[in-house]
Amino acid sequence: MGATGPEGSAGVTVIERISRKEKVAYGFGDFGNGFMFDLGQSYLTKFWIDTAGIAPAVVALIFTLSKLFDACMDPLAAAFIDSRRFGKRGKFRPVMMVSSIVLAVMTVVTFTMPDVEMGWKIAFAAGTYAVWGIIYSFTNDPYGSLASVMTRDIKDRAELATSRQAGSLGAQWICGFAFIPIMMMFGGMTAQNYMFAAMIMAIIGVVSFYICYRGTKERVYVNRAVGFDKNGVKDYAKAIFTNKPLLALVLMTLFTISSMNVNNMMMIFFAQYNLGNIALQAVLNLVMIGASIVGIMFIPKMVAKWGKKKTAMAGFIISIVANGLNFVIPTNLWTFMILVTIGYAALAIPNGVTWAFVSDTIDYGEWHTGVRKETMTYAAFNFSRKVAQSLAALVGAGMLAITGYVVKATTQSTETLAGIKAVMTIYPAIALTIAAVIIYFLYSLSDEKYHAIAIDLEEGRWEHGIIGEEAPAATKA
Repeated sequence: MGATGPEGSAGVTVIERISRKEKVAYGFGDFGNGFMFDLGQSYLTKFWIDTAGIAPAVVALIFTLSKLFDACMDPLAAAFIDSRRFGKRGKFRPVMMVSSIVLAVMTVVTFTMPDVEMGWKIAFAAGTYAVWGIIYSFTNDPYGSLASVMTRDIKDRAELATSRQAGSLGAQWICGFAFIPIMMMFGGMTAQNYMFAAMIMAIIGVVSFYICYRGTKERVYVNRAVGFDKNGVKDYAKAIFTNKPLLALVLMTLFTISSMNVNNMMMIFFAQYNLGNIALQAVLNLVMIGASIVGIMFIPKMVAKWGKKKTAMAGFIISIVANGLNFVIPTNLWTFMILVTIGYAALAIPNGVTWAFVSDTIDYGEWHTGVRKETMTYAAFNFSRKVAQSLAALVGAGMLAITGYVVKATTQSTETLAGIKAVMTIYPAIALTIAAVIIYFLYSLSDEKYHAIAIDLEEGRWEHGIIGEEAPAATKA
């Protein structure tokens, strides 16, 4: 692991930079993640309802309870990972790599449905998805924590965030326009073909995680002796509730991720029934996510010019307006495609910046308490993502249940069509308005303040002294 606090010629602490190649390799992690995580968010609802025959209300309940369950498992995963000692292959990368292989297997299993009675189908769906969620924690928590020990440079972190968001959107893009055509190539949207298509995506996911594993390095020096043996519930609570910037991100994420997931989940229903052609789902995703991939490439320049917070606010405002207009304007393929593309691409900007925010809050937590808990801090953020996913499932599948969605029908009622459009448009507009208010008023860790914190940490200091020389318990919440 690299030395702490390298100094320049004038004795000023210099923060180590990382190569473009390593930034790209890091992005492959979320590229691989997307082939398993985003696959489930986009197609599992459709699979369970139309192919397995599970009622929409039950599907909403499965998603909600399963997500809440595995969100509660995040502290256990975090405690295990934070208790690991740093080895020659690092602290986070080995756990991430091994867990991604298990996650790939469970991804295929979740898209498998045995020919049994409905009660057993429901139990199988809920059980396998809950296990999938636990394994996801052991994959995503170390991956998210990895960025914080690759560099403390603000520009590099913005570029790592962009690389990660590009990887995520790239996987969404491919899954969005290729998953259904793969099934059609095998003969249709049958249970067996869902499993085959999921297997192809999962294999790509594991290969991508391997590229990330081989191409990244954990180089930021951390005094692991401090707080190493403290990884209980109290430490998890302390990592969260003494970290005000993290709390703001947790609240914001409830609304940003639920907005994105509702969009991904309901697009296939909107294309099939509101637009009358399920094949348009692939076209819409191709345009919408493709534009988002292009848009996020401007994040580093926007952050350099305006800072992370103002960049996020700009994305929120544009997405709120686009989604609001899409709700008001009568359904039309072209206006819907244009506005949903603008709204989704704009939302990708604050979602991308969020990854840099998270790394900053990890460092802030160490600076504020004198103890570094990367995975516990990231797990708290991940908890909010899982609750957001549960909220999205409740909104999307719940709406189908309330408005009388009819499985495998050629048309749906006016109420169902209106409900599908509402959760695709007005829900994101309202949710993102709340997210913008939260980040504007509650997130207080400016780029300037973070830079000073980063210098302190590079020199081995925390808020009240030298890390390891003074009792971290002296800190105040």
